[in-house]
Amino acid sequence: MKQLLSAKVATRFAPRLVVLLVDLTITVLSFICAWALRFNFAIEPANWHWNHFWGLLFCRFLLFLWIRPFAGVIRHTGIEDVQLIGQAVTLSSLLAGLGSYSLKVIYSDPKLYIPASILVIDYFISIVLLVTIRFTTKYLYQLLITRPISKSRPVLIYGAGVMGIHTKGILQRNPDYRILGFIDDNPAKVQKTVQGVPVFNPIQAATLFLRTTNSPEVILAINNLPANRRNEIANFLLRYQVVAKMVPSTQNWINGRLSTRQIRDVQIEDLLGRPAIQLNNDAIGKQIRGQVVLVTGAAGSIGSELAHQLVAHSPRELILLDQSESGLYNLVFKLRKEPGNSIQGLAIRSQIADVTDAGRMRKLFERYQPAFVFHAAAYKHVPLMEEHPYEAIKVNIVGTKIIADLAVAFNVRKFVMVSTDKAVNPTNVMGATKRFAELYVQSLNASSSTHFITTRFGNVLGSSGSVVPMFKHQIESGGPVTVTHPDITRYFMTIPEACQLVLEAAAMGSGGEVFVFDMGQPVRIADLAFQMIRLSGYEVNKDIELHFTGLRPGEKLYEELLSASEDCLPTHHPKIKIARLQPLDSALLQKSMACLAVALRDADDMTLVGILKELIPEYISNNSPFSKLDESGLKVNST
Repeated sequence: MKQLLSAKVATRFAPRLVVLLVDLTITVLSFICAWALRFNFAIEPANWHWNHFWGLLFCRFLLFLWIRPFAGVIRHTGIEDVQLIGQAVTLSSLLAGLGSYSLKVIYSDPKLYIPASILVIDYFISIVLLVTIRFTTKYLYQLLITRPISKSRPVLIYGAGVMGIHTKGILQRNPDYRILGFIDDNPAKVQKTVQGVPVFNPIQAATLFLRTTNSPEVILAINNLPANRRNEIANFLLRYQVVAKMVPSTQNWINGRLSTRQIRDVQIEDLLGRPAIQLNNDAIGKQIRGQVVLVTGAAGSIGSELAHQLVAHSPRELILLDQSESGLYNLVFKLRKEPGNSIQGLAIRSQIADVTDAGRMRKLFERYQPAFVFHAAAYKHVPLMEEHPYEAIKVNIVGTKIIADLAVAFNVRKFVMVSTDKAVNPTNVMGATKRFAELYVQSLNASSSTHFITTRFGNVLGSSGSVVPMFKHQIESGGPVTVTHPDITRYFMTIPEACQLVLEAAAMGSGGEVFVFDMGQPVRIADLAFQMIRLSGYEVNKDIELHFTGLRPGEKLYEELLSASEDCLPTHHPKIKIARLQPLDSALLQKSMACLAVALRDADDMTLVGILKELIPEYISNNSPFSKLDESGLKVNST
C-alpha cells in the first residue's frame, strides 16, 4: 500500500491554485487568531470590523500574486521559499497598515484603522503557519517515499563546504540515497554537524569503512579540486575498496543546477596526477576565423577533438578527411547536431580519401584551397607497425610528404603536423617513420612561404589503441588485465589537452619548431592498471588478475620528449617548450625518399627499415626482428 501511494505521490505536484488557496485560508485563520488574542478571546460584535479583514486579505492576495511564494514545489521547500514567504507577508502587512492609516486620516474615522497590535500578531502567526505547513508537508512526503534502509545506498560526502551542502540537498530528495555524513579535512568542522549531518575526518571515515559490512559510496563534492589532491583522496578511498564518485565543478552544471544524474564515477582521466594544462586560444581564433581549414585523420581521437575545437573558432570551411566512413559520418553528425556548437555560416565538408593517393589529394587542394592544414593522419600502433613496415612508411612518411608538398604548392599559410614522443631515439618502425616525417616537413620550412610546425606529445588518455580503453575492456570481460612489464612508464595527457597544444602551436609557431609539453612525471602502467581495477570496484589479483606479458616488438620501457642532441627553448607558456631539431641535408632527405619509393615497389621490409636506420642513426630496434640490422651493422646505401 505504501509503495502504491508513494509511486502516485512521487509523480504528482500540488497545483499552484490549490497552494494559493491554502495560503489565503491560513491568512484568514491568522487574522481571526490575532483578533481573538488582541481582545483576550472576548470577541464582541462591536469589536469586529469586516473592512479590516477584507483589507488585509486583499493586500495578502496582491502580494502573493506578485512575489509568488505558492509557485514552489512544496516537497522541495528550502530557505529560498521561506524568504519569499517572509517578503510577501511583510510587505502585505505594511501595505495593509499604511492603507488603513491613510483611510483613517482621509475620512477622520478611527474605525478604518487596523490596530497595530493585531497586524503584529497576525504577522508572526502567518509566517509560522505558512512555513510550518510547508515543512510538515515536505517531511510527510519524504516519510512516504523513503525506501527501506536495506534498499537505499549509504553515502558519505567528501567536503562539507558550499558544494557539499548543495550535494546533500540534492541527494536527500532522492530515495535511492541515505546520507551517513560528511568527510572533511578541516579540524574546525570535525565532530560537528552541518544541517544535522555529522562531519568526520578521514581517519574516522576509514574506521567507518572497516566497521560497516555494506561499505558506503563516497562522493567528492569540492569545487575546482586540484588534480594532485583529487588523486590523493581517490587513492585513500581505493585503499579501503570504497566506490568513489564525483560532482562536476559548478561551471559544468546543467543550466546552473546540479542533478543526481551528473554525479559520476571517478575515472582514470581524473587521476592524471598533475593539474590540467590550460591554454589561451584567442590567438588561434583570430587566425582561423573565416579561413578554410583541412584536418587529415579527422575521424581519429586527435582529429575529431581538433574538429570540435576548431568549430568554436568559426572557420569559413572545415574540411574533414579520413578513410573511415563510419567514423567520419559520426563526427560530422555530432558537429552539426551537438547542442552548444555555433556553426552558423560554417560549411563542414567530409572527404573520404587516402592521404597516400597523390592525385586525389591534389584535386582536393585545388578545390578547397585550404589556408591551414592540421595533419593528424598516421598509423600509430607500435606492435602492428613493427609487423607492417610497408604500411607505416607508406602512410606516415609518403602520406605526409604528399600533403606537405601540396601545402607548399598551394601556398598554405600553416601546416601543423601531429607527431609523438616515440619519434625521439626511436626503437620501433612507427617512431622512426614519425621522426623521418618530422625531418622532412622541417626541411620544407626554409624553402617555402608555408610555416611548417610540429607538435610532439606522449600517450593520450582514452584515445583508440591506448591502454585505458584496453584495460576497461579487459576489466569488463572479467580479466586478466595485461601489462607488458612491471617497470614500463609513459607520459600521459588528455585528448583536449593534446588538441589545445596543436592549436596553440598553430598560433605561436613561425615555422620550423617542434613544440613539446612539460608533461610532469611519467606514470607506471602497472599503477594505472591497479587504479583502474580498484576504480571498477574490484580487488587486484583476487577479483581481477594482473598479468605481465613481456615487452612487445619495438617497445621500450620509457619514452623521451627530447633527445640528447636537441636544444630546448622556452615559450610564453611555462608548460610549452620548443625542441630545435638538428636539420639534415635536404639532398640526403630527397635521396632517402627516392630510395624508399623504390623499396616500396619491391615491398621488402628489411630494405625499407634499413633506409630508415641509415637516415636516422639513433634508431636502434628493441625486441624486434629488425635488431639484426643493428647487430650486423648492415645499412642500405641510399647514396
